[in-house]
Amino acid sequence: MSSTLALYKKVTALPQGKRLFSVLYGQKAPYFASIHMTVEDMKPHLGRVVIPKRRSVQNHIGTVHAIAACNGLEAAMGLLAEATCPPDMRWLPKGMDVQYLAKSTTSLTCTAETTEADWAGAPDVPVTVKAVTKDGTVTVAGTIHLWVVPRK
Repeated sequence: MSSTLALYKKVTALPQGKRLFSVLYGQKAPYFASIHMTVEDMKPHLGRVVIPKRRSVQNHIGTVHAIAACNGLEAAMGLLAEATCPPDMRWLPKGMDVQYLAKSTTSLTCTAETTEADWAGAPDVPVTVKAVTKDGTVTVAGTIHLWVVPRK
């Protein structure tokens, strides 16, 4: 188990644990703090964060900015990768392909998912990502490509 996953399990068992872990995750990767996310789930093959709709993540038309959504997708992917990557390997993102499908008019739930078969194809590991509004509308969807190689 990765140290990040172990920390997630330990901290989220506490009162306000998800909130505390979300703050810690934002400190480890400061750019993630800019979207004020809450980590909702972290386990092998799944990462999920929620980005609240607030002024700091909105664009000129009052919706959640597409790049804020992508930031949330990358944060969710990082949780998944930390929970899934074998301990003798390391992961690096090498690209993101996304489509903007609808306006993000509410808070967004950003989800990253893989399967064991995806990881069996290493060093290239595709991570399926999507951002969904409160009413279930998928606003951003795509793939984040990981490079998974042995640790040096």
